[in-house]
Amino acid sequence: MTAEIEKFTSVADSWWDVNGPFKPLHEINPTRLEYICNQIRKHIGKEDVSGLKILDIGCGGGIVSVPLARLGAKVTGVDLGAENIAVAKEYAASKKLEIEYINADISTLKTKYDVVLCLEVVEHVDNLEHFIQDLSKFLKPNGIAILSTINRTIKGFALGIVAAEYILRWVPRGTHSFDKFVKPSELTNLLEAQNINVSDVTGMSYNIFNKKWSLSDDIDVNYFLTGIGEK
Repeated sequence: MTAEIEKFTSVADSWWDVNGPFKPLHEINPTRLEYICNQIRKHIGKEDVSGLKILDIGCGGGIVSVPLARLGAKVTGVDLGAENIAVAKEYAASKKLEIEYINADISTLKTKYDVVLCLEVVEHVDNLEHFIQDLSKFLKPNGIAILSTINRTIKGFALGIVAAEYILRWVPRGTHSFDKFVKPSELTNLLEAQNINVSDVTGMSYNIFNKKWSLSDDIDVNYFLTGIGEK
């Protein structure tokens, strides 16, 4: 796992450079937030995230944590990279945002949350079954778990690695490993083994003409998955 962490900590000072190595994450962020808010409205019945306790696993420099905090959520971001957390804390302080950032393995956490986020993380995890077991412990009864990752398909390889890393150079070469991509069925089985019932799988697609990301029915490459904890 150390090598995976170093992929991101080595460029930690660039987390908030919208044209830097994390540019793709900044570009997909509006779509990620749209999906998150849609699922919260659907399952919790709130029109906003204000007051909700949200855990952002693998928060990096806080690209998702910050906008959620601005919307009034009580956000905790956790990341294994100390450099990432340092950048996240500095940025939150500069914007006068109250976000709890923790540099730790998620297995050490004790609190339960209304919403647990794990975005573009599981494709970097060594033992996914164990990771999902840990993740499930932080979900309140009837809470929402939202994950996003890349599907292990030929199209996922072509666009997620060949195009993104070698042709378009959206992310550095070696960012992803095809064998760590996860099929929705596999992620569903792991979550449901922990009594988290999957309620939605939605794709995220890129339009080459307007250069924008949007939610879609195509889950062959990038997709979101929502699970609901038992009451």
